[in-house]
Amino acid sequence: MTLPNSVPAPAAARTAVEPEALALTAVDGTPIAALRYRPEGAARAGLLVGSATAVPQGFYRRFAQHAAARGFEVLTLDYRGIGRSAPPSLRGYEVDYLDWGRQDLAAGVQALRQPGRPLYLVGHSYGGHALGLLPNHHEVHACWTFATGAGWHGWMPPLERLRVQILWNVVGPLWTRRAGYLPWSRLGMGEDLPLGVYRQWRRWCSFPRYFFDDPALPHMAEQFAQLRLPIVAVNATDDAWAPPASRDAFMQGYRNASVQAVTIDPVVDGTGPIGHMGYFRPQARALWDQCLDWLASAPQQAARPSMPRALRA
Repeated sequence: MTLPNSVPAPAAARTAVEPEALALTAVDGTPIAALRYRPEGAARAGLLVGSATAVPQGFYRRFAQHAAARGFEVLTLDYRGIGRSAPPSLRGYEVDYLDWGRQDLAAGVQALRQPGRPLYLVGHSYGGHALGLLPNHHEVHACWTFATGAGWHGWMPPLERLRVQILWNVVGPLWTRRAGYLPWSRLGMGEDLPLGVYRQWRRWCSFPRYFFDDPALPHMAEQFAQLRLPIVAVNATDDAWAPPASRDAFMQGYRNASVQAVTIDPVVDGTGPIGHMGYFRPQARALWDQCLDWLASAPQQAARPSMPRALRA
């Protein structure tokens, strides 16, 4: 199945919407730094951005501005330990990776929810995992994910598989033993990661179906099975970290949701390189509109909405 043709964005979509800082408080009392992007006039829906691992909310600024200019009230946030939600030092800072969804993103849902107004989630990588972790997932009406996958090296191309195994088994242990956290920024791959997040991520990436295969989390499958909303999961064939096979392995966990798996071939579809991060760069604006068009119509669609053929960048 391919992506739909995009309805051209209105001229207003080119207007830069400046965000306002918002201080959220998770249920456990942890402060979470967020940014709210308000549209002109009444918002057509709320839209929460679920960030990828180690990616600060500023990375999603252009997408958030674009969505706000199209009438969505958008909220981005930094998970605890990341960006403006990080302490002065990560050494000794205890964080549970699952709390990014169960606590931090859940606080974002609570801040955006309004009676009678749809609320959508756009997830990037971990953001697609976090949907199933939300205790208030019933507040989310539909979800579109980019680059969500299972993380197992076996789904990756051979060269990337080798690099990842070196990272998990050589570089990561040495760096974390010395620093007390993972200095991820040294590789130019995002923010530094708290030690607990690194260790959990490394463990789950050793399983073909990520944390669904972790015997320490026996109830995870049933938790994800509670979700029954429509989901579109988009992955590019040039994404070495989350290729389509990795997506398919993870998205099986949303077994009672209406999941549509969409694969982009950058060569065939003419999008240009995408990889794992290109979905939120300016050249991906056509993908943004396709996402927003679908979300805007999601409440009126049947349980398994159809996706017209043909992507045009």
